[in-house]
Amino acid sequence: MKLDPRAMRYLTSEDFRVLSAVEAGSRNHEVVPTPLIVQLSGLRGGSGVHKCISNLAKNNLIAKVKNAKYDGYRLTYGGLDYLALNTHQKQGGIYSVGNQVGVGKESDIIVVANSTGSQRILKIHRLGRISFRTVKTNRDYLRHRNTGSWMYMSRLAAMKEFAFMKALRDNGFPVPEPIAQNRHTIVMSLIDAFPLRQISVVPNPAVMYAELMEMILRLAKFGLIHGDFNEFNILIKEESDPNAKGKASQKAESSKVIRLVPILIDFPQMVSVDHVNAEMYFDRDVNCIKTFFRRRFHFTSEEPGPFFSDAKNGLLENPTKRLDVEVEASGFSRKMARELEAYMKEIGVDGDNHTAKEGEDGVESGNDNEDEDESSEEIESGGDHVDKLQLSGYHMEKEAQSLDGLHLSPSVSAK
Repeated sequence: MKLDPRAMRYLTSEDFRVLSAVEAGSRNHEVVPTPLIVQLSGLRGGSGVHKCISNLAKNNLIAKVKNAKYDGYRLTYGGLDYLALNTHQKQGGIYSVGNQVGVGKESDIIVVANSTGSQRILKIHRLGRISFRTVKTNRDYLRHRNTGSWMYMSRLAAMKEFAFMKALRDNGFPVPEPIAQNRHTIVMSLIDAFPLRQISVVPNPAVMYAELMEMILRLAKFGLIHGDFNEFNILIKEESDPNAKGKASQKAESSKVIRLVPILIDFPQMVSVDHVNAEMYFDRDVNCIKTFFRRRFHFTSEEPGPFFSDAKNGLLENPTKRLDVEVEASGFSRKMARELEAYMKEIGVDGDNHTAKEGEDGVESGNDNEDEDESSEEIESGGDHVDKLQLSGYHMEKEAQSLDGLHLSPSVSAK
């Protein structure tokens, strides 16, 4: 499903109160009884509530369940999207919604803007959205999963990503700036960069390779393993090199004054170095970069490793700065991490490393995105994973940069 904010400006405060009531009732009910919706909304007069329910159902924000034992409604992803957008709009994080630049089975990536016109990225986690292939293999499991799970787990994924992104940003790691998080959504800075997956040539692959391996080791020094460190989740940003020398023409010196800076994204699968499978995740991250550089850039490092023992040694040198501990203290607990990890494994989310297949030009991604609700709007066919597409989403083509956005409410757009 896609985010369609067109109806949001026409919803009243009463509509949102009823929508919030359905969300609250979903915590304990797969189908929220209509009398309970009336009660939780706190609105006087049942007829007004029923009018709101009709309006919400018409816009596919709530849905009536067929063959239900009682009269009631369930919250849809669209309804959860609107609740999150309404909160971001009230807090000033989002003023208008623009183009969707990434879509897949785990998240959607959308360009938004604040009231000053500054463009940002809205990431919407959708852990309940499964491809046909995964649905077939998990049909029995999904049948017994209550509807509250996809809301809760998507919220956990957003909480985890936001917490780690903030901790990494505060400690000097090259990651997007986290701006706000609400429910299953994150607002972050937009980065004008290309995903490493889309780059065919680099001036000096050895230098970039060394930087990426150093980043893996630096993460471990702070107690973290990315868990999904690969060409899909690394953006390459062009920056002016302040160390460039000489006064030759810009054309002659263009290759010298520009340096390529890797930016790391996508953190829902990040784990602690104390995780029971930490060594496996660490080795997988390292080997994925080694494999990609060998296939794409025909570069193979003469030095072995790095190894997990190197990561543990680095951690001993920095025992007082554990970001895994800081994130846990910030509110994302170990229990939440275990719940999210178990859910992601059960629905078939295990990173990009296991989806890559060798093609003629290196590593190609097999298309598993077969959901009938998905239109697979990928940028330059760069990938077929949801979170993979976010990388394509950070670098917009000129058509997408125009931000032909929809204002979220009449009161906001009238300013």
